Amino acid sequence: MKREDLERWRGETLAPILEKQKAPARKHTLSDGDPVRDLYTSLDKPEEDHLGDIGFPGEYPYTRGVYPNMYRGRHWTMRQYAGFGSAAESNTRYRYLLDQGQTGLSVAFDLPTQMGYDSDHPMAMGEVGRVGVAIDSIADMRTLFAGIPLQKVSTSMTINSTAAILLSLYMNLAQEQGADLGRLRGTIQNDVLKEYIARGTYIFPPRQSMRIVTDIFRWCARHTPRWNTISISGYHIREAGSTAAQELAFTLADGMAYVEAALSAGLQIDTFAPRLSFFFNAHNNFLEEIAKFRAARRLWARLMKQRFGARDPRSMRLRFHTQTAGSTLTARHIDNNVVRVAYQALAAVLGGTQSLHTNSRDEALALPSVDSVTLALRTQQVIAHETGVTSFVDPLGGSWAIEALTDQLEEKAMGYFDEIDKLGGMVAAIEAGFPQREIQNAAYASQLATEKGESIVLGVNKHAEGGEHSGQLLRIDPALERGQAESLGRFRSERDQAKVQDSLDALSQAAAGEGNVMAHIKTCMAADCTLGEVSDTLRDVFGVYQEQVVV
Repeated sequence: MKREDLERWRGETLAPILEKQKAPARKHTLSDGDPVRDLYTSLDKPEEDHLGDIGFPGEYPYTRGVYPNMYRGRHWTMRQYAGFGSAAESNTRYRYLLDQGQTGLSVAFDLPTQMGYDSDHPMAMGEVGRVGVAIDSIADMRTLFAGIPLQKVSTSMTINSTAAILLSLYMNLAQEQGADLGRLRGTIQNDVLKEYIARGTYIFPPRQSMRIVTDIFRWCARHTPRWNTISISGYHIREAGSTAAQELAFTLADGMAYVEAALSAGLQIDTFAPRLSFFFNAHNNFLEEIAKFRAARRLWARLMKQRFGARDPRSMRLRFHTQTAGSTLTARHIDNNVVRVAYQALAAVLGGTQSLHTNSRDEALALPSVDSVTLALRTQQVIAHETGVTSFVDPLGGSWAIEALTDQLEEKAMGYFDEIDKLGGMVAAIEAGFPQREIQNAAYASQLATEKGESIVLGVNKHAEGGEHSGQLLRIDPALERGQAESLGRFRSERDQAKVQDSLDALSQAAAGEGNVMAHIKTCMAADCTLGEVSDTLRDVFGVYQEQVVV
């Protein structure tokens, strides 16, 4: 095709229709407001670019997928994020989901657990078990995974500032079960940088937090080589209001910061990089989201090879988990959320995800009910078994629109990389408030577009009449908090207090010096320390981060 052929079509075929319709032009934009062109053609992706930019599945630069046969070999891991109330209640939900065909566990922790407070701490009041499961000690971990052989399941734990503590508890429990640590499979999120950008469950200052992250890398490389030591998360960046390009750029920039920190700590790139994983949002703009996932793989492969000198192909493969977009769920007309989630999940699959969580229709109102979470899981199963899309490897590869969007998102992300490099890297950029400011501006623009009616949200600014939910919602029993505190008190009274104090003292010395804090934390948890006691010990050494106001 030649440029003049396209111009002829616009003049002879398109223009008369537009003149005849005489309707106000609708805005067709991407998530950042950039216009979507009326037609994409072979002019947008010349044939000579295909091999270097697109290539083949399972080969560098992995644009078409990290594995040669993708879902023709095996489906993605269906991993419904779950956890609420007590460890016993969450265990019941996990076993139910496994019986329903879920293929991996994903643990949600309550806010006190995420923030390093025991359930009887004053800061935990009113929050115990509310947005996830309360875990204070090895006793809770035993209950959480009762009847679940850890060597036979893949477990993801969404935990960041206290990731080393929860990972230690998990590893200690696995050893109690007789598991071989070298065969354990799973992921800890362990992405503290995005907490300063978008989520807020940080404890220590950024540079001290990075020390803990790299100590986890080093410990796991030696003891748990199949465990993913970090899930670098764009999900919460997108939930905070970023565009697709910002989610892509800031997530990979965080990834680069972790790589640089590990290299500075003396680790070799190919010893830890193969266990890095990512976590992305699947939002509403269907084709843009698919292109985002493809651009992420290509960018990461090139960064690892060209910027960091990785040689192992596994170091260049961006493997990622996806969750559908919680911020798109509406509290009214909740059945519309089922449709949103289905399309978002399909975008993740067409984009080549390795695991997937589908949100439940009632999550804008409460933690999901059993019926809602079952329907969410069935959504994945219908895509896997009934749509036929899993028979194709990267079925949209070569689409002129998809390839053009992939290139466009890559270019935008690289522009952000340049800005971040000028600021001295991602940690310095966070300290300067750069990504926070960019996300705030994008979130404001998005909200303004909704309020003006330029962006349609069904049930909010169009077809919004009625739709109040009158069904059953999941409720957390207020008595849970008292029961959790009482069981924690009994746990403390029955342990060897001298052994507890000795392990905490050793942790404090290691944190103040150059010892591996992950190794010492594991020892502490084996000595029956609580999560809050270990967190307080580290607070005393590392200090506590105070959020900077960004304007």
